[in-house]
Amino acid sequence: MAKEPKIIIAGGGTGGHVFPAIAIANAIKTLEPQAHILFIGAQDRLEMQKVPEAGYEIIGLPVKGLRREFSLQNLKTIYLLFSSISRTKRIFKKLRPDVVVGVGGYASAPALHVASHKKIPIILQEQNSFPGITNRIYGKHAKKICAAYEEVKKYLSEDKVIITGNPVMEDIINTNIDRSEALKHFGLSPERKTLLVTGGSLGARQLNNSVIKNLDMLRETEINLLWQTGKYYYNNIAQEIKPQPWLKIMPFIDKMPLAYKAADVIIARAGAITISELSIMGKAVIFVPSPNVAEDHQKKNALALVNKNAALMVEDSQAIEQLIPTAIQLMLDNEKIARLEENIKQFAKPEAAKDIAKIILYYATGEEY
Repeated sequence: MAKEPKIIIAGGGTGGHVFPAIAIANAIKTLEPQAHILFIGAQDRLEMQKVPEAGYEIIGLPVKGLRREFSLQNLKTIYLLFSSISRTKRIFKKLRPDVVVGVGGYASAPALHVASHKKIPIILQEQNSFPGITNRIYGKHAKKICAAYEEVKKYLSEDKVIITGNPVMEDIINTNIDRSEALKHFGLSPERKTLLVTGGSLGARQLNNSVIKNLDMLRETEINLLWQTGKYYYNNIAQEIKPQPWLKIMPFIDKMPLAYKAADVIIARAGAITISELSIMGKAVIFVPSPNVAEDHQKKNALALVNKNAALMVEDSQAIEQLIPTAIQLMLDNEKIARLEENIKQFAKPEAAKDIAKIILYYATGEEY
């Protein structure tokens, strides 16, 4: 190889952006150990913790997302954007990147803006069926757009879109631990079936409320409940609900592959990365799409599986009444669980991170990997 490729990976905000970015970086390093990778994110978000834990350097910018409604706060946000762009120019001058990868979220905007003006190759990774605003803006400047859904072609340049699937962390793909070991890790009984409830890294109020309102029903069914509340909700819930042997409440589950292994049935939001992970793990899942996303893309994500009998879905507005009864009914039906587990595997793309890494390295070096 003629030179050490220098790659910037920009984006973040939530686990749905951060963990795919780390998966891509890991795949790049596997294919090209000499690659120099720098992350750029938002200075007060999840990436500032998770990226260094994964062994990569990250620079945090003061960038923030625009509010959708009119707000004076947006004036400050615009100022912070220009400040972040100015800082990004200095980063680029020092590193001289060969390629810039945008993984979505407003944190990717400054790096993509500077790359587009400096004519540095841009690769975008779009997780959802409806692209986020940053990827829609910079899609016209990208060399390639690595997507998980064919629907992306309606909104971005069709000739640039490559359907790679969504990248997931290696520990999801290669989880060798068995169910009993996973349950032991969380201190739960292997004699009971286990329901995992997760609203993502930030939590989901409606999912949490659905559990709280139906806790007696879960107790009577004699199942384990493994519950990721999200850090914003954890303290209030932990104060309200007493510890019990069948109930494990956590603000954030660091070892999510173990949680998936422990679970017989999973309740989750329909984020694109969650869907990719559960497809690879082959789990029976009830999706509750978030209503607070652009173009209702989580519902579209979920319906792609529901229509193939690969998952169940409960609307967010009906969750408090229907979600836990639906979960309990499913947990009592071993045949249906097995059918959902088998069907969801058809959506798995375990090579996504490696395929995306090959595209990035080609534009960084001009060589095929």
